[in-house]
Amino acid sequence: MNVISNIEDLRTLAQRRVPKMFYEFADSGSWTESTYRANEADFKNILLRQRVGRDLSQRSLKSPMLGIDMAMPVALSPVGLQGMLRADGEMHAAKAAAAFGVRYTLSTMSICSLEDIAAHTRAPFWFQLYVMRDKNFMLSLINRAKEAGCDALVLTLDLQVIGDRHKDARNGLSTPPKMTLKNILNMMSKPAWCMGMVGTSRRNLGNIMGHAKNVDNMTSLSSWIASQFDPSLSWDDVEWIKAQWGGKLIIKGILDAEDARRAQQAGVDAIIVSNHGGRQLDGAPSSIAALPPIIDAVGANTEVWLDSGIRSGQDVLKALALGARGTMIGRAFLWGLAAQGEQGVTKALDIIYKELDLSMAFCGHTKVDQIGRSTLIESTIPRLF
Repeated sequence: MNVISNIEDLRTLAQRRVPKMFYEFADSGSWTESTYRANEADFKNILLRQRVGRDLSQRSLKSPMLGIDMAMPVALSPVGLQGMLRADGEMHAAKAAAAFGVRYTLSTMSICSLEDIAAHTRAPFWFQLYVMRDKNFMLSLINRAKEAGCDALVLTLDLQVIGDRHKDARNGLSTPPKMTLKNILNMMSKPAWCMGMVGTSRRNLGNIMGHAKNVDNMTSLSSWIASQFDPSLSWDDVEWIKAQWGGKLIIKGILDAEDARRAQQAGVDAIIVSNHGGRQLDGAPSSIAALPPIIDAVGANTEVWLDSGIRSGQDVLKALALGARGTMIGRAFLWGLAAQGEQGVTKALDIIYKELDLSMAFCGHTKVDQIGRSTLIESTIPRLF
């Protein structure tokens, strides 16, 4: 592909270059995938209001998230197993984000560890934490995140139980992949991916293997993970984690206005409206449809960001117009990572930046803080009720 003009071009390249098991881990939802599809479709239905006759010569996309100056109001979402889409993938993505001037978020379920990211990029990054049964291990992760220089903790609340992800089950998703004939043949058709994996020692969950108690091989790792997601999670856990962390706390996985108000009462610094990319509750609303009532519920005192479904700068613009003060991208940068490594993540960010800049200009704006509901055709805004 000689010219890459949009995120879909990167997705096409990623599909060619990554084994099916890991490509479909990224490109799938739970059950019927209706929420996964709605995340994108509902953005497409929102129309922008074109304005003309305005001075557009002094445009800037710079905008703060959590008081941190960003090149644009976009951060990279936490996504597990990036290092299986591209060898040492988390390090590539973190370096690209730092160079571009946006924040990277490392997942608990990453291949590269907190220490790996800290050693390979000088910029601060964020760390995403799951609530687990082993509170001592959670505390050790929090302390390791502090030592690694993380300046915010992203607490994900929508994974008390794991959604039924049919493609992952059919593919026998594991890291490293099981050496079945089917997997071997598929990997042999992706020679560049194979060469990358041969050249790295990072093929397991780096934040867990060798750190959690009695977890030192694949069998013990799989058993430990299966037992750790905590269905008894409550807001008391959130308050305990906030006290242990002591810094900026972001809550991810909010889709309901009442839950957003409860998060606000817990004193969190930002709320991420997210349905886990459509990989948890199938049949839940798209994130963009859930955004307006949450904005109405919490007002201006708590930052609200939008995650799930963003594939373009226009999607970012639409989320900002509906009141989000920041956005997070997952698959959009994953396709770049899988296709071209660090260069591909930079390309994905470049694409979104350019699309946001031009679309903002066509709507008559020169700065992010000018974007509001008047940027949209009101009748096309999705409503839950």
